[in-house]
Amino acid sequence: MLDRNPDFPARQDSMSGLLGPTLRVGFIGLGSQGGPMARRIADAGHPLTLWARRPESLQPYADTAAAVAQTPAELGAASDLVCVCVVNDVGVEEVLTGPEGVLSGMAPGGIIAIHSTIHPDTCGRMAAAARTRGIELIDAPVSGGGSAAAAGTLLVMVGGEESALARSLPVLSSFAEPIVHLGPVGAGQVAKLLNNTLLAANFSTTTGILDIGRSLGVDANSLLDVMAHGSGGSYALGVLRGIGGTLAPMAAEGEPLLRKDVAILAQLAEGAGAERGVPWDAARDAIERMGSALVSPSN
Repeated sequence: MLDRNPDFPARQDSMSGLLGPTLRVGFIGLGSQGGPMARRIADAGHPLTLWARRPESLQPYADTAAAVAQTPAELGAASDLVCVCVVNDVGVEEVLTGPEGVLSGMAPGGIIAIHSTIHPDTCGRMAAAARTRGIELIDAPVSGGGSAAAAGTLLVMVGGEESALARSLPVLSSFAEPIVHLGPVGAGQVAKLLNNTLLAANFSTTTGILDIGRSLGVDANSLLDVMAHGSGGSYALGVLRGIGGTLAPMAAEGEPLLRKDVAILAQLAEGAGAERGVPWDAARDAIERMGSALVSPSN
């Protein structure tokens, strides 16, 4: 049974007529990125239901009107749109198609948005399972991190039917700008994998240039300042500038995620007979640099 904040009815009534047709939203995956996304949805006034394995994940929402479901199925039954932002393919499949998964409770006509970065084929399987129950699914991976989510400026890359995206836009717009439709289910994931592989490649080229600069007697921090304001600037350079010009501080979290994403893209590229070339070599170099930082005695 839903555990609903007693303030919910009064607060929702106060928004009546201002939001237009309102979707009931369910959110699963309240981590460093999903958490701020859920907060933006709640703050925008959308009726929100949450589910989490760990009760402490729900504490930050005690001051909102969000209800708490006991199972993903219960969350599905209470939602017109379910947003999933868990870590990996296994987690997505478990919360959607497990014994008490979202699909076992959600009514026909609902929509599921997968914000996790996973294999496009997993999205295809989940979309097929949803379709048998009259539910639409879009893959909508995000880029920008928790700070962008909190600011409402996440990039969302969408694959799926345009009609499902159009219905979801009032909710997605609460935490994202821009929102880009790429094509059928899975296309959003392909775009995210390409984006993350390019990010890894940029990490490699930037750290490589810093290494050359050091060997030529140029201070790395000063060089980062120069390049940040020059034509060689990039998002990767900005990240490195904030963490001292080395990949070590982000290795523990970044290495496994980038390794996963680059490996999936490599598999897709091989299946399509696509040339990988320089970006692939550079991305692998960044992952190797992060791996070395993880095992270095100085870390």
